[in-house]
Amino acid sequence: MFGADKGTPALTDGKKLYIGIVQARFNEGITEALAKACLDELVALGVSPKHIDHVRVPGALEVPLALQAMAELNRYDALVALGCIVRGETYHFELVANESGAGVTRIALDYQIPIANAILTTENMAQAIARQTDKGRDAARVAVEMANLLTEIA
Repeated sequence: MFGADKGTPALTDGKKLYIGIVQARFNEGITEALAKACLDELVALGVSPKHIDHVRVPGALEVPLALQAMAELNRYDALVALGCIVRGETYHFELVANESGAGVTRIALDYQIPIANAILTTENMAQAIARQTDKGRDAARVAVEMANLLTEIA
């Protein structure tokens, strides 16, 4: 049985993994907190800092293209998407949220690589602040667990 239980030690061991992170700069205070929490958790899970590549892009719409470039290198076991989209007064929120999310999913499926999507979509900045640390940690855990699960399945 694959991944017998949540948090199975074999699935949460990041010692042999290579992880790529793409961070949007827009709403940088939030995305920096997401990145710090993600990086700290990756290291806590055993991922060597030397095995983590971290790049920054202007905003959430640019995240999928950078993920695709990293996926094409075929050197990562998993990728992480970090960003923050806060609802405004126009349709732009829906456009950015939907397109960035669809792009992240498409890259994961096209390249068969796990991507932990921690692009926050919130109604306001208070919600983003409330989620920034937990979602950064969650993204690291998802990346490590899914990388190990796909290795176990293969």
